[in-house]
Amino acid sequence: MIILRKAEDRGHADHGWLDTRHTFSFAGYQDPKHMGFRGLRVINEDRVQPGQGFGTHSHQDMEIISYVLEGALQHRDSMGTGAVIRPDDVQRMSAGRGVSHSEFNASETEIVHFLQIWLLPSQRGITPGYEQKTFSRAQKEGRLQLVASPDGAAGSVTVHADARLYAGLFGPAATGELQIAEGRHAWVQVARGKVRVNGLDLEAGDGAALSDTRLVRIEGVEAGEVLVFDLA
Repeated sequence: MIILRKAEDRGHADHGWLDTRHTFSFAGYQDPKHMGFRGLRVINEDRVQPGQGFGTHSHQDMEIISYVLEGALQHRDSMGTGAVIRPDDVQRMSAGRGVSHSEFNASETEIVHFLQIWLLPSQRGITPGYEQKTFSRAQKEGRLQLVASPDGAAGSVTVHADARLYAGLFGPAATGELQIAEGRHAWVQVARGKVRVNGLDLEAGDGAALSDTRLVRIEGVEAGEVLVFDLA
C-alpha cells in the first residue's frame, strides 16, 4: 500500500529570510491528519537567505538530521560544536536531555537549501551528541546508501531511534531496491528531480508512505535525489 503526500499539499510559510515547507505538522502549520509517519516526525524543506538563519533555540528528546542540498549551513551548539554542513554531508544531533543550537546560512551571497528531519528517539533523556559524515556522490549514484542507522553500520551516522535512512541519486534508467522486513514500513522523500517508486511517479517535494510491502524500488526518470526511511 502506498499513500502519497504531494509537494503542493505540504504546509508552507514564507518569512522573508526563510521559505519553508512542512511535510508534517510543524510550528504554525497543524494538520491532525499529518502528524508524522511512524517514528518520522518532521521533514522540513528549508531555503534560508544569505547571512540569515535560526538563532539559538533549544530541543529535547529528538534525533535531528540535517541534509544539505545546496549551499552551506553553519551549526553551533551548547556542546561546543561548530561545523559547516555542505552537500553530501549528513549531520545528526541527538537532543537528549536538552541542547541549544543555532543554524545560519554560511554564505553572504547564496541561499542554503536543506532538509531538516526529526526522528522520535528510542530512549528519552540521553546525553546530547553530535555527529557529521560525508557520503560522496559516487557512494549514492544508482543505489541507496545507508547514511544513518541505530548501529552505525556501513559508516553511517548513529541515530538513537529505530530507523535507518538511505540516500540515493538516480539518473534515467538507474534503479535501486531496498528490502523491508516484515512488519516494518518505509517513507520515501524526493529531494529533487523525478523518480518512480514502486511504479508510481514522484517529483521533488513529494513523499510516499509504504506499508505492507517488502520491497521499495526506485527508478530514475529525471535526475533525482531521494531519501528512504526504514521505520518500525
